[in-house]
Amino acid sequence: MALLHAECLHKSFSGPNGKIHALDGVSLTLEPGDFLAVKGPSGCGKSTLLFTLGALLRPDAGDLTVLDRKPYAMSREERAALRAKSIGFVFQQFHLTPYLSVLDNVLAPALALPSVDARARASELIERVGLKDRADHVPSMLSTGERQRTALARALLNRPKILLADEPTGNLDEDNGALVLEHLSAFAKQGGAVVLVTHERDAAAHAHTILQMREGRLERLSL
Repeated sequence: MALLHAECLHKSFSGPNGKIHALDGVSLTLEPGDFLAVKGPSGCGKSTLLFTLGALLRPDAGDLTVLDRKPYAMSREERAALRAKSIGFVFQQFHLTPYLSVLDNVLAPALALPSVDARARASELIERVGLKDRADHVPSMLSTGERQRTALARALLNRPKILLADEPTGNLDEDNGALVLEHLSAFAKQGGAVVLVTHERDAAAHAHTILQMREGRLERLSL
């Protein structure tokens, strides 16, 4: 069963010189184990695609199915619940809560989807990403790489089926970038699906499929 299927997605925005077609008939399918990279210059529609696939930005036209459910046919509350359960997000800017510890930041998704093992799961993930000794630290006490690894652990807390990563290595040094990409690859190998938006060739090389985005359209590149 496909984890996600997008069919002919369109999304436009008004610009100073007229309409900007961020998504122009985009279609793709994610199966368990897929690791898909989307490359392209700034402003080509990559982030718009990620937000639309993540049920955060309603398309103007087209159809999206996530785990046999259609998020844009749901209420706002139902859509939020689907995201909390099934989709993990990793962003370039981390979006950590500055006054919360690493542990509490990782636990944040449990507010939307409580579980009896959330704290144990968070501790396990923190150890897995190499931050066991930083669990009580707030983000200002962490390096850039440690903040991104915290964000990755947070994205994994609710055992999502899909990870959507928007330039997750853009602010990282080579070693920390490689570590984040290794975790994304491991997630796919374990049966999840990853969409990685990046402009970095080395990051895209970790994916099984590389797509180039130009003017809101996707084309497949040879690995």
